[in-house]
Amino acid sequence: MRLLKLMPDHPKFNFIGYRLAFFSVSVFLVLASFVLVFSKGLNFGIDFTGGIMIEVKMPEPGQIGVMRDKLAGLDLGSYELQEFGAPDDILIRIQPQDGGEAAQVAAVESVKAALGEGVEYRRTELVGPKVSGDLLMDGIYATVAAMLSIMVYVWFRFEWQFGVAGLVALSHDVIATIGVFSLIQHEFNLTTVAALLTIAGYSINDTVVVFDRVRENLRKYKTMPLPDLFNLSVNETLSRTSMTALTTLLALAALYIFGGEIIRDFAFAMIWGLFVGTYSSVCVATPMLLYMSIRRNAQAEDDETVEKTS
Repeated sequence: MRLLKLMPDHPKFNFIGYRLAFFSVSVFLVLASFVLVFSKGLNFGIDFTGGIMIEVKMPEPGQIGVMRDKLAGLDLGSYELQEFGAPDDILIRIQPQDGGEAAQVAAVESVKAALGEGVEYRRTELVGPKVSGDLLMDGIYATVAAMLSIMVYVWFRFEWQFGVAGLVALSHDVIATIGVFSLIQHEFNLTTVAALLTIAGYSINDTVVVFDRVRENLRKYKTMPLPDLFNLSVNETLSRTSMTALTTLLALAALYIFGGEIIRDFAFAMIWGLFVGTYSSVCVATPMLLYMSIRRNAQAEDDETVEKTS
């Protein structure tokens, strides 16, 4: 029986030789993401903007126009209606109401009265502006703290140069993912923040595997030029990287197709993060080590320390 093979037995791709092209692509992605975020902004969900979210199932599809007419006279400020997975499943989002929680509850009751009988209310969420602002800042703090913690971990496991290269690759992945959400205007909420943290974990896992092989080869090939050694390390781990990416993609594709609207944005972010994270591990983090003044004798010193303590 023939086993599935995504890579040749001994790949010899010249990743380091094309590092300037890879860096150019990464710089473009990061700059484009910043431009998109500052020009188009992010489509913040109710988690970060506050307000009212109501998911309803209508008796029959094609009712958005009728619903909009019914809600137009309620004086609730700005609101949005959109299909949510099925033509008869509608998501209603309403801006925060003045008057605290009592005003939000009153707005929900007025919506229910306007829509009338025969409507199934699947969920109702009320988020105040202070809570939403706190959630946004907490999401930012969590992302930054996770990335810095990962850098410190890689620093202690390898050397500071590896930690810096890993942090640059993680920042690249997170910024590029935020940029994609700004481009396509998918809702950016707490679920998306969870996806960003998951992407960071996945990406650094790939990066650490390559870094570990780099460290092994630094001990094994003490005179090999660094570009050749880094190429060898990436190629030796390429089969593992590609198989991990493929199997993860299969699971994420199933979530995206069959998971429903609730999980779809998370799955989309993870699919994009899978590609950009794999790319950064191979084409950004490892080539960056070429400019980080890696000390070959540091690996030998580690070996001597281990021998003395054993």
